[in-house]
Amino acid sequence: MSETAGVREVKSAARTVELLELLAARGDRPARLQELADELGVPRSSMYALLQTLITRGWVRTDTTGSLYGIGIRTLLTGTSYLDSDPRVRLVRPYLDEASEALGETIHLARLDGPDVAYLATRESHEYLRTISRVGRRLPAHAGALGKALLAERPDAGLPKGPYRPLTPHTHTTPEALSADLAEVRARGYSIDREEGVLGITGFGFALRYDTPPQDAISCSVPVARLTPEHEAEIVAVMQETRTRIESATTGGTVNWR
Repeated sequence: MSETAGVREVKSAARTVELLELLAARGDRPARLQELADELGVPRSSMYALLQTLITRGWVRTDTTGSLYGIGIRTLLTGTSYLDSDPRVRLVRPYLDEASEALGETIHLARLDGPDVAYLATRESHEYLRTISRVGRRLPAHAGALGKALLAERPDAGLPKGPYRPLTPHTHTTPEALSADLAEVRARGYSIDREEGVLGITGFGFALRYDTPPQDAISCSVPVARLTPEHEAEIVAVMQETRTRIESATTGGTVNWR
């Protein structure tokens, strides 16, 4: 059993969190009881009891037959509360609106979470409409502009061990390739993702240095077909100015969450 600051981990609480994370990661693929029990290595009877408790409280949902399980609506309410209560998200949102309006492109805010980045806010381009919101979703940090902008603010010794999962044929799959890219990010001052996370999309990422090391980053995503050298220069100029304005607007007095 693991310990944090001398406090023993509560096994039942850890199992509950693991179950919710597993269901969330499956997205639109509901799971059966046996699948969940096998995945988490717990007895079928214990998993059933836990599922029924969470269904009653709205954290898990089931189908009319009671044989399929998915993430419940209470997780949405909790996630929305996180976004509404976070001072950084509230601070950055208006600047995302302005950058999107100025560039006509999609602008993101994301936060580093272990080996991934989690999307906290998005302003979609009117030219490129997604059918599914990115907010609340995750992307491996090695595979996009947001993650690379944040990884470049940290020593390479802390990079995730490879090989990395490729999302496209352009994704870095080794620590060596990623490290070489991050060296360019540090020299340039921002990251570039040329179809590494999504085919047909180029991203430009900028770490927000109001924390040390930075936890948040903003990015601009643009379809490759619409990216000219002139437009790229415009994107970089607007996003650099946006980063400066956000960092200048940051004031003390906020809770330093870890």
